[in-house]
Amino acid sequence: MRFSELDGKRVGVWGVGREIRSFATQLAKHAPRARIVTIVLDAPADGPARELAGAHGASLVGAAQAHRALAESDLVVRSPSVSIHRPELVALRESGVALTTATALWMGDRDGRGVIGVTGTKGKSTTAALIAHLARGAGGEIHLAGNIGAPALDLLDAPATELAVVELSSYQIADLQAGPEIAVVTNLYREHTDWHGSYETYRVEKLRLLGLPGVRASILNGRDPELAVAAERAPAPVLYGRPEGWNVRDGAILYAGEAVVEIDALPLRGEHNALNLCAALSALEAHGVARPALPEALLDFVGLPHRLQTVSTDDGVVWVDDSISTTPESTLAALASFGGDRIVLLAGGEDRGQDYELLGRELAAREAIVIGLPNTGARVIERARAAGVPASHALAAGDMADAVRLARSLAHEGSVVLLSPAAPSYNAYRNFEERGAHFRESISRS
Repeated sequence: MRFSELDGKRVGVWGVGREIRSFATQLAKHAPRARIVTIVLDAPADGPARELAGAHGASLVGAAQAHRALAESDLVVRSPSVSIHRPELVALRESGVALTTATALWMGDRDGRGVIGVTGTKGKSTTAALIAHLARGAGGEIHLAGNIGAPALDLLDAPATELAVVELSSYQIADLQAGPEIAVVTNLYREHTDWHGSYETYRVEKLRLLGLPGVRASILNGRDPELAVAAERAPAPVLYGRPEGWNVRDGAILYAGEAVVEIDALPLRGEHNALNLCAALSALEAHGVARPALPEALLDFVGLPHRLQTVSTDDGVVWVDDSISTTPESTLAALASFGGDRIVLLAGGEDRGQDYELLGRELAAREAIVIGLPNTGARVIERARAAGVPASHALAAGDMADAVRLARSLAHEGSVVLLSPAAPSYNAYRNFEERGAHFRESISRS
């Protein structure tokens, strides 16, 4: 479905996040005869929910009343966090009610033209930001939207001649009906199984991006075994991280085997971020943007918050916020970014059944100190001790403030205290940003 088809429709929405608020604003502007008739909430109504309901004359209902309240809608627009696998939405779909997201409505109107869509378990935000930054340097009007930047529907009036770089989560791809002109997938790890129900479903719903109408080129991480297999069925696949294209080897970024720039000259730390740059360069090449001069084109690039961000240096100890790392794989990449530095790792969060065996082995090999945060910190500690980390260097903390106090007592000059949790934050925080902010606050108070 397209946004331009909504005028005169009765619309139900589930949630009142930034995408839904953008949808309501654009609906009033572009489809004045459409009405939001029902707003479903999973939590008690707050100010924004009551304000939205009042502006549209909509009723506010809880999830228990959702099916009955939404059944008469012509369309239901869900917040991305609301799983398409929830029984209420499954029942609505089976009864013939159309379900979508604000991003899908925008993509439908745009037909994917002039859109580079970026997804992946990790690295999608950085990759999208790199693409937008380098494209702006090449000239023209560039928009960054999706999970970072503006909500996609805020670009409704932007012409398709202006490049839109859109970060897409699996939550948005799961029922997307039109794809971006260029689809970028950075990697696939075990994640979001609570929303999708299983890793297999997550993988399928993530990779369906490659088969959507409108996709003419696929940019895939050739080092990821599942993406290498997916490339066999993807439209016009371009694999980076391999010798024939953009690649990382021996501390440099190469193109077709020729060194282009040293990793140490880049503003982003680590080989994983160098691979993200390879993805960005491959996508720009597919879009027809001339190759930028490196590292000059990135000298003013600022990394995203909570991604290997140095937040403090005192008494020779460097404190680094990598709260965005919610999988063991991303924490392993973070550790690799610090070479031979002595690490004090703060890890742990919501349990999603992730395997910490390789992380435990790496911590032992590096002779690192690990401080476990609730809830999965206990499993990280268990794996680290099993791999050879002494009990005195694998300790449990009650909360973030306790973990920071422990880290300060164990770190010495030359140490890096790294918050890279290898788990989501939702057991104790609203999101990874709040967790990172609490880390900073705890440092200043310790």
